[in-house]
Amino acid sequence: MNTTIRIATAILVFSIGIPISLSHAQQQALLRTDLVQQDLGKTGQKVVQVLVGFSPKASSIKHSHPGVEIAHVVGGTIEYELEGQKPVTLKAGGSLFIPAGVAHVAKNVGEVTASELATYIVTKGKQLVVPEE
Repeated sequence: MNTTIRIATAILVFSIGIPISLSHAQQQALLRTDLVQQDLGKTGQKVVQVLVGFSPKASSIKHSHPGVEIAHVVGGTIEYELEGQKPVTLKAGGSLFIPAGVAHVAKNVGEVTASELATYIVTKGKQLVVPEE
């Protein structure tokens, strides 16, 4: 992949908040489809629901959110690595609660496309996906 394409991809990813991971051997992609964004009134929070598709072996960057996340695996098998905890592997139908501010990585550990329905209750005005080191 040449430098121009890498730069364009990085700009696109960070401008729309899609966490993806690139490797030298292949590009590993996530596809986000925003479903719902709703202000929760005077609470200072909003609810966001996103369908995330993971190509085989794709993983997110290490990141956190300014609120809680409930991840529900719709298809395939996804491994979640939450900072300070043992990895959890979920198949279709499994769900996981991720506390606010906890750094984590999600990875498709299967051979087929996987997907999750992610529901967030987050602070309004803050970036949904916060990259972590």
